[in-house]
Amino acid sequence: MDRLILMRHGQAERQAATGGDFERGLTPRGRDDSTLMGRLLAAKGAAPELVLVSSARRTRETFAAVSAAFPKARVAFRRDLYHAEPEDVMTALEDEGEGAGTVMVIGHNPGLHELALGLAIQGGPEPLAFNKIRNRFPTATTVVFAFGAGGPPVLEHLFYVAEHGGNGGE
Repeated sequence: MDRLILMRHGQAERQAATGGDFERGLTPRGRDDSTLMGRLLAAKGAAPELVLVSSARRTRETFAAVSAAFPKARVAFRRDLYHAEPEDVMTALEDEGEGAGTVMVIGHNPGLHELALGLAIQGGPEPLAFNKIRNRFPTATTVVFAFGAGGPPVLEHLFYVAEHGGNGGE
């Protein structure tokens, strides 16, 4: 894996009709923000070959919104990414990511935020970028890390949808 993209799902409805967290879908704003992030990633040349997606409804819907920007990407929906800890995300990457140059994970907080922080610390980011990522990871936030020949991950991009014309927020 040369590049890792971590994306938190778009804004979700507060409650599903069934009352269960797993079935909460995206709001219209969440769909729009997710579509915007897909376009932004594609414009920056960060198109994944593989997308690992939590099997929760809001993450599946986030993938549906970004997938138009990545028509060649293959997808794997994984139940173990639902509210996954950073270690669980890394295990999923090891299970599925072999041979893929760029892999994207669409998942949930706090696990994705914690993983992004951990990877950023390993790479020794510039203080301003690190403080930004440390302080908040709202819905549709997307980070891109590059991995060089055995070196630490390098934070390439941190995208907050509100900074790119979207609504953002929780």
